[in-house]
Amino acid sequence: MNKLQAMEVFVQVVDTGSFTRAAQVLDLPKASVSTLVQALEASLSAKLLHRTTRMVTVTSDGAAYYERCVRILSDVREAEESLSRMRINPSGRLRVDTPTGLSSEILVPALPSFFERYPDITLELGSTDRPIDLVEEGVDCAVRGGPLLDTSLIARRVGIINFVTAASPAYLARYGMPQHPNDLVRHRCVNYFSAKTGKVYDWDFNRDGERIEVPMPGVIALNDSNTYVQAGLAGLGIVQMTDYLLMRHVEEGRMVQVLPDWVSDALPVHIVYPQNRHMSAKVRVFVEWVSEVFANHPQMRLGAQPAVAPAASLTA
Repeated sequence: MNKLQAMEVFVQVVDTGSFTRAAQVLDLPKASVSTLVQALEASLSAKLLHRTTRMVTVTSDGAAYYERCVRILSDVREAEESLSRMRINPSGRLRVDTPTGLSSEILVPALPSFFERYPDITLELGSTDRPIDLVEEGVDCAVRGGPLLDTSLIARRVGIINFVTAASPAYLARYGMPQHPNDLVRHRCVNYFSAKTGKVYDWDFNRDGERIEVPMPGVIALNDSNTYVQAGLAGLGIVQMTDYLLMRHVEEGRMVQVLPDWVSDALPVHIVYPQNRHMSAKVRVFVEWVSEVFANHPQMRLGAQPAVAPAASLTA
């Protein structure tokens, strides 16, 4: 039995709570995962896991052994990578999850520079606006906007998101330009809802110490940022979305900024990864690259101010 491999398999089973999911993450046959854990238990003369038809849980002996395994595997990876960084570039498969709009608008266009630096890394880039379980889904790291709700993850703040409120010229020609957030109750608005909870998000506005947070009336709610922008372009209503997705449409005349004197709450952007894993070289270089991309982006860098378009006039 390869003891280190058996330890890695055991840790993955505990992390995912399943032999099947552990096998998927490690790209091993389920039978091999089960055999390695059984051999590990036999070599230790201790039962590490409770198995039922529905779930796998760790025993008290298994919990203590799990903590030791995590430290040992982390030390081994650190020792290997400290040597490999001196000889070769980072390599291998890297699984990353990012929000859809941020991925399509900022990260994907910048990826040629990443592959020029790290040609031996194979990137699997998932784009979704729903929160995911990094360990269960075998994701190495994720880019996330907004407050961090999962305290089990290590996070590095890499940027900031500002928001813009806008509508299509056709919509404003028909319904008029709101002058105050309270005017929005007489308008159609495109709402955004949480893919996890189904909750529709309220809109917030700030100006000179005055804060307004109100639910928006609307006939449609969406949960994908790119689709959301398309709804605004189609004239379905007023939208409030990240400035990096909306401002180019404003600058090109397809959208008009609404209530430019009112600022919405900015959100932090973090890269997160599981805390029970030593940051591998490929994750480290990806984190550094994303930080660099955002630092050079006028709307994403830390401290960036909300964008305001030149005043536009509308005629009916």
